[in-house]
Amino acid sequence: MKFEKEFASQMVPEWQEAYTDYKFLKEVLKQILRFRQRTSTVVTATTPEGSLSRNVSLYREFSGLTNRYRSNTLKLDEDQVILVNPVHQQHQQQQQGSESEFEELELEYQTMFMMSTDDGGEYEVVFFKRLDDEFNKVVNFYRKKVKQVLEEADELTRQMNVLIALRIKVENPVFRFGEDDVINIASKGVSLSDHPQPLNDQKPERQHMDAIQEVERSCEEEDEEEEGRISNESKGSSGSKESNEKKEHKKGVKGFRPASLDVLDNVKINVAPETPISTLRGILMTSTSDFSFSREELKKSEELMKQAFTEFYQKLRLLKSYCLMNQLAFSKIMKKYDKISTRSAAKAYLEMVDESYLGRSDEVSKLMERVEVTFIKHFANGNQAKGMNTLRPKTKRERRRTTFLLGFLSGCSVALVVTIIVLVQIRNLRKSEYSGQYMDNIFPLYSLFGFIVLHMLMFSANIYFWRKYQINYPLIFGLKQGTDLGYRQVFLLSAGLSVLSLGAVISNLDMKIDPRTRSFDLLPELVPVGLVVALLVMLVLPFNILYRSTRYFLIVSAFHCLFAPLYKVSLADFFLADQLTSQVQAFRSLEFYVCYYFWGDFVKREHKCLDNDVYKAFNLVVAIIPYWFRLLQCMRRLLEEKDGMQGLNGLKYFSTIIAVSMRTLFDSKKGLMRFLTISSSVIATIASTYWDLVIDWGLLRRDSKNPWLRDKLILQQKSIYFVAMVVNVVLRLAWMQTVLQFNVDSLHPNALIAIVASLEIIRRGIWNFFRIENEHLNNVGKYRAFKSVPLPFNYDDENDEKEE
Repeated sequence: MKFEKEFASQMVPEWQEAYTDYKFLKEVLKQILRFRQRTSTVVTATTPEGSLSRNVSLYREFSGLTNRYRSNTLKLDEDQVILVNPVHQQHQQQQQGSESEFEELELEYQTMFMMSTDDGGEYEVVFFKRLDDEFNKVVNFYRKKVKQVLEEADELTRQMNVLIALRIKVENPVFRFGEDDVINIASKGVSLSDHPQPLNDQKPERQHMDAIQEVERSCEEEDEEEEGRISNESKGSSGSKESNEKKEHKKGVKGFRPASLDVLDNVKINVAPETPISTLRGILMTSTSDFSFSREELKKSEELMKQAFTEFYQKLRLLKSYCLMNQLAFSKIMKKYDKISTRSAAKAYLEMVDESYLGRSDEVSKLMERVEVTFIKHFANGNQAKGMNTLRPKTKRERRRTTFLLGFLSGCSVALVVTIIVLVQIRNLRKSEYSGQYMDNIFPLYSLFGFIVLHMLMFSANIYFWRKYQINYPLIFGLKQGTDLGYRQVFLLSAGLSVLSLGAVISNLDMKIDPRTRSFDLLPELVPVGLVVALLVMLVLPFNILYRSTRYFLIVSAFHCLFAPLYKVSLADFFLADQLTSQVQAFRSLEFYVCYYFWGDFVKREHKCLDNDVYKAFNLVVAIIPYWFRLLQCMRRLLEEKDGMQGLNGLKYFSTIIAVSMRTLFDSKKGLMRFLTISSSVIATIASTYWDLVIDWGLLRRDSKNPWLRDKLILQQKSIYFVAMVVNVVLRLAWMQTVLQFNVDSLHPNALIAIVASLEIIRRGIWNFFRIENEHLNNVGKYRAFKSVPLPFNYDDENDEKEE
């Protein structure tokens, strides 16, 4: 693999603009190469016939094989191709800071090309100017990110101090140090001896090992305290007295120090899980977040801190990779320059790179080591393998078994589809006496599985293209690292469901038509509901099979949608609710299941659901439920974020609810009600289409760099965006068929409804790609490459200010 492709594949997608523009620098080098090739052609053409045409480098002085007799002056003159000058910026603003801060924060580099008067030297001057711009961009970005992680490390340190104190307060471990000495660690100002023995013959590594580990002092802490003690001893008698007391205390401690519990006084806990009850309690009454010192609080705090450390470690890993990959890019590009220009400038420039902040900064490496030690000690109980497996989860490998099953089930699905077509044609089922009965009763039952399979296929295609174009969808959805499904896994699930549903269709057809199996009339009627029950059971199965983490994530998001205003809305929640708005017909199929089976109509293979007022009422309710979810989510975000756009988005869904209600209630009316029904649907369609293209996709920007699109595009073919916009408008209008009541003689009404519903699912699949692409570009603009993890403890700033 060429370095350029490897470099692109190793980039953090949200930081692409902050990386070295290696491709652009190569283009500048190609200009130098083309100029030299033209020059060499001219020289060859003007050389007299019969004369030797050799490279200029062949006429240089021979310095010997071992370079033994080469003088230092000659070497200096030959290697003096560039001169790199560090330049200090904003000198007046940094006088109050220390010299090290001045050099790290305001140092930029400018390269002076010493041979600009040579032929083609202006091209090389441009190259070094562009190289300096890229290098300064990388250094400034890296310095900024390092500063951020150092600040985050300080905050994590404060959080860990509180967590350790909370552990000691909750666990309250008791140890025996001698025959009669018993000590309570949770008491303040108590020292420990060398080899504590657990009380009541308890194993320290089991019950209270975590609490004991919190009071151990690392070697670094001992060194820091020793230095502080020595400095205090030099401050006078009072300082000497205090240092002697510390010395005596240290003598008694001998490597152990109880963590101070005073930090719990000015801290509030923020670990209460967000539930509908907690949200209502927060609205109706003043909630307190003080400590109750319960094990539940400790467990939740440890979980949040574990997530925070894991995410922080991933950030450090990517930041270190960013540093190394850019250093390698500068090394590669300078070697290419030396090769093209036949000069020796790489050594001098790379020495500058090594001496710069990018090359000599080791804060990230030190932080990684410290995080590893802390995580293994405090969250893995000293088990290094367990701790590192959590910090560095292994990348999922594509298994051959998955590929094999995918191909096998896909082939089975195609074979089953062909079998159904052949059965329908051979037995002339379309003209059979059962055809109308089948389309009215059985087809709505099996169409549910068709909608689900089609949606999964579209989502599988979305994942494929998101990965192809390096769209960081796991970050956007907030998926846990290593648990996100690839397109093969989603495709495999859809193929498996397709095989089950198509097999059920064939069994139903065969059992009904074959005279030998007429005694089993009730059995084929129970196949669809049995398949639905099996899917629900597999969805909530607690065992670690069938992608349990993904199933759990889906259930949690669905639960958040169900209680939309009582949960904080995340992107995954409203994205799922948007998917549900395209599955209205699937919800109505589920309603038909209830009517068909619970009212006993399946025994006669006929139903009177459409004549029942209760069924009609629920037919409207299940149609507006997904839009109601989105409306409540918009209202929640409007109240929390104070964003007026969420209010407008809520109005859009409210208009859709009105359109769906009028279409359902007054579908058969004529005159004014018919006009109002069509008008409401047209208004909802226009509002939704505009929101799709302008807000969700970020397109139709007349003043952008790409007219009528947006400034940043991931797809190179701009025509794809225009085609997608046209397709979105056309498919948005497809649902108007249910309002205008266009009928096709060759299609059964239920078949036409299924086709329209399938077109809406396809439209949603197209919408998914461009919606997440736009979200990804927003993250890129803010260099937001990591999800934020809420920390468990909040500091009481008011108390701190009073103490000051």
